[in-house]
Amino acid sequence: MIGTHSVTLFTTYSDSMPVARRLTEFSHGGGCACKLAPGRLADVLARITPPAHPDLLVGTETGDDAAVWRLDADRALVATTDFFTPIVDDARTWGRIAAVNAVSDVYAMGGRPLFALNLVAWPSDDLPEELLAEVLAGGADAGAECGFAVVGGHSIDDPEPKYGLAVVGEVHPDRVLTNTGLRDGDALVLTKPLGVGIVSSAVKGGTAPAEVVAAAVASMTSPNAEASAAALAAGATGCTDVTGFGLLGHLKKMAAASGVDAVVEVDSVPVVDGARTLLESGVVPGGTRRNRDWTVDVVDVGERSEHDRLLLADAQTSGGLLFGAEPAAAADAVAALREKGLTAAVVGRVSAGTGRIALI
Repeated sequence: MIGTHSVTLFTTYSDSMPVARRLTEFSHGGGCACKLAPGRLADVLARITPPAHPDLLVGTETGDDAAVWRLDADRALVATTDFFTPIVDDARTWGRIAAVNAVSDVYAMGGRPLFALNLVAWPSDDLPEELLAEVLAGGADAGAECGFAVVGGHSIDDPEPKYGLAVVGEVHPDRVLTNTGLRDGDALVLTKPLGVGIVSSAVKGGTAPAEVVAAAVASMTSPNAEASAAALAAGATGCTDVTGFGLLGHLKKMAAASGVDAVVEVDSVPVVDGARTLLESGVVPGGTRRNRDWTVDVVDVGERSEHDRLLLADAQTSGGLLFGAEPAAAADAVAALREKGLTAAVVGRVSAGTGRIALI
């Protein structure tokens, strides 16, 4: 059931003795925190020559969320993929979160999803087929909710379970939202709370309170379709979804690509209830620490605390959209999203600059 969290126990065998295990015990790191460290990924991509083609509207140069390929004057395809290890112990919920996270890249580009393919890695000797069926059912649930079909895919045998989607969508070539689109004077809107990476680490460690997990799961299973529509209605041109690199990591890429500086009003940033308490008790994902370190060169902390910095760097899974819009339009977008029951806030502003980020 979405919005709740159940612990799924199943039996594996060690030296012929039965052992009860949770799904997250198979994961070396939860959700999008499993991403390669952003600095390492940048080093790898720097060694590859970006492809060039007149119909490739968005490629790899600016670290955008998906590729965009023009078909004609009115249509372009949006293609993306995302997958990760178990982030919760309920298999169907994990599948749903992974699918909502994968399709978020299409929404972040201003697009509409059409169909998707399953990506599966599964330890077939350790986990039952029935559990995999539940994961796939969760992905299909998300597809049905978002209006796209999940059709086939590919699977491999792997000691660590992984699940996600390759998604194809469509967008008008003139309405693509990108990392380069933030404009001098834009207000910054964030459409989901931060902190799910911290909660996910507590889930893996078995220390997360049920009500905190429920809040994080509700956020991660909420699609970004309404947020994308709000960004387009507000006249946004710059947008990304906040996932494994955290708010600071994704904003670092956007600010540099757009030629702006950003100010983040820390107290305005929504946070999952209970996540800060977990952080202050010492729950800090490895991916969150890597994001903090990767952004240290561009972030001016001012009088904000280290806990504030870590929250803003927290590695999110199925996070919200971050977009820029003229201030009045941004306020209207936030009001409209809140009327729909979504968590959204104006969290800062940008001005012409060189990619610096100030916390106030």
